[in-house]
Amino acid sequence: MTAPRQFLKGNEALAYGALHAGLQSFYGYPITPSSEVPETLATQVGRPEYPEFRTFLQAASEVEAINLMLGAAATGEKTMTATSGPGFSLMQEGISYAHGAELPMLIANVNRAGPGLGNLGPEQTDYFAAVKGGGHGGYRNVVLAPDSVPEMASFPSLGFSLAFRYRTPVILLTDAFLGQLKEDLEFPTIESPTFDTPWAATGARGTTRHVLSSMHIELPEQNLVSRHLRDKFAEITRREQRSEELETRGARVVFVAYGICARLAQRAVRVLRDRSVPVGLFRPITLAPFPRDRLRALVDEGVRSFVVVELNTGQMVEDVRLAVDGAAPVRSMNQFGGLLPSYRDLVDEIGALAA
Repeated sequence: MTAPRQFLKGNEALAYGALHAGLQSFYGYPITPSSEVPETLATQVGRPEYPEFRTFLQAASEVEAINLMLGAAATGEKTMTATSGPGFSLMQEGISYAHGAELPMLIANVNRAGPGLGNLGPEQTDYFAAVKGGGHGGYRNVVLAPDSVPEMASFPSLGFSLAFRYRTPVILLTDAFLGQLKEDLEFPTIESPTFDTPWAATGARGTTRHVLSSMHIELPEQNLVSRHLRDKFAEITRREQRSEELETRGARVVFVAYGICARLAQRAVRVLRDRSVPVGLFRPITLAPFPRDRLRALVDEGVRSFVVVELNTGQMVEDVRLAVDGAAPVRSMNQFGGLLPSYRDLVDEIGALAA
């Protein structure tokens, strides 16, 4: 059993958080910088503290892992994998199939620098692949973005809740820095909810036969399915936008950042507020659905401009501009290649704007 007080890496906290949330199966192929997730889970399978966790399998590849998850999810299991950018790319076909068959699952992507093999430094270059749907067929993922080790522990429970509520894959998108970061934390109380799965294909005799498929040969049938998936994400967008704010009341300039960049922005905001500079931070927790309603409302409350901080050449900034819809200027502040800006860089960037 996880002790109340721990000094854990983000990846380790994610693994224990999933166990506390009732994880039943894990299928994955180890890839740095996410490897501590399967390493931790491999030591816990079969332990009495986590009786629901019955299956741990290191697959031969990420392609195999995501297809194993399709089978587990079809039975109604809480199933999960963890990977990084190259592995996430290989999983895209399977993720598309999961959307087509409406199978709930949790996929953690600990983003490393790229493209290609890149390096092991932190980046946020998988934003488009996660938020816009990286595979075929026009689906939309639900994407959660933690910014601390405690949230790495608590977000698997939220992820499973959303996955089963809407019968959809959920992406937990983090970065190499948070995956490797160690923080002292009081391990949070985590719910392990159970879910009704009358749609599941259990294989039991005497039950109703369920066919879970992403293939619909008849064109009108595919039309109805595609409309249903569209409408489902529209409902998710109405109900599940999540965000967090720091010092936005009275702010004239607001950082928009997630993951490790949000942590850097928090420090910059405190430094600038100590200098009486009216600056704040808006942190999307759901990258998809993007919390556009609250972000747009900040303009009506007096925010004059936004500075988007992200570890890529500019991806989330597009969603910020769509949300603001021309009502305020949106600037992009980027770093990439596995390098991080310092909070001082953020202070220098925003000081002149907020004066």
